[in-house]
Amino acid sequence: MNDTELDTAAISEWLNGRLEGFDGPVKAVKFSGGQSNPTYRLETAAGNYVLRRKPSGILLKSAHAVDREYRVQKALAAGEVPVAQVHALCEDDAVIGSAFYIMDEVAGRIFDDPRLPGLDPSERDALMDEMNRVLASIHNVDLAAAGLSDYGPPGNYYRRQLDRWRQQYEKTKTDDLPDMETLILWLDENMPADDGQCTLVHGDYRLDNLIFAHDSAECRAVLDWELSTLGHPYADLAAVVMQWSMPTGREGRGLAGVDRAAAGLWSDERFIEMYCHRRGLGSIDGFGYYLAFSYFRMAAILQGVKKRALDGNAADPERGLKLGTHVPEFARQGLATARSSR
Repeated sequence: MNDTELDTAAISEWLNGRLEGFDGPVKAVKFSGGQSNPTYRLETAAGNYVLRRKPSGILLKSAHAVDREYRVQKALAAGEVPVAQVHALCEDDAVIGSAFYIMDEVAGRIFDDPRLPGLDPSERDALMDEMNRVLASIHNVDLAAAGLSDYGPPGNYYRRQLDRWRQQYEKTKTDDLPDMETLILWLDENMPADDGQCTLVHGDYRLDNLIFAHDSAECRAVLDWELSTLGHPYADLAAVVMQWSMPTGREGRGLAGVDRAAAGLWSDERFIEMYCHRRGLGSIDGFGYYLAFSYFRMAAILQGVKKRALDGNAADPERGLKLGTHVPEFARQGLATARSSR
């Protein structure tokens, strides 16, 4: 059975006694667009839920960690960070072929395009403010109180991440990209000293991983915690700025060339300034390094998506191959950012 199908009878049997109020049978509908953990709406007589599972096939070590997604959302349930309520985790591959977990389906709006078409400037401004607030809330989580003090290894986060993604890239690369190799070398040689900041890091924080209320700018849930860990908060912040530098449209999902002020969309500078204000920080020195690293990391992630598509393990192979064509551009922009930071 592949990732587009689910053994709904096996899921129904497993959920009996584990999900309060559950009364089978289950109908499963796969969500489109995701490139990592296949995600499905479970329609039941008791209501709708969401199931996220590991992909099938051979996977990279530590990738697709649905158990970590489950743990962090459960830990955050009573705090300031909005998350979906999780209900059950299955780590027995024998049930449907891979580990999975069940959470509530959260009603609301998801915006794939950061230009926020169809909204007026005041609405866009409010959504940018809420996106900023939630990011600061993630980084302000009391790790001890949330039971997440051991959620990531100790030590220099950027050293750890550079080593990890360099290894992942080497295992999945399909072409020689001199820009990527040069960028990796620059990141290695120019790594900033560890400043001691260690927070919860989402790892893929962007607008389309947030669910907003239908009638307000309130964020109702932060999605896709697969890459979350303990680390340096500027990784999430730089990733937002990096995403906005991309071309507009479905593939780039960026704001390149957009008159943000006229549209009610925040500038990079305002987003960083308000983030620092909310976290009680001064200005950020050497932001260019964090931004260059974000380009490198995204290039490595998309290279993995491309390799899974070529190997037949991607959730959406056609889209995975298309996303993989952007790897050289992320490497190029990362290297340009690095060189301009000297």
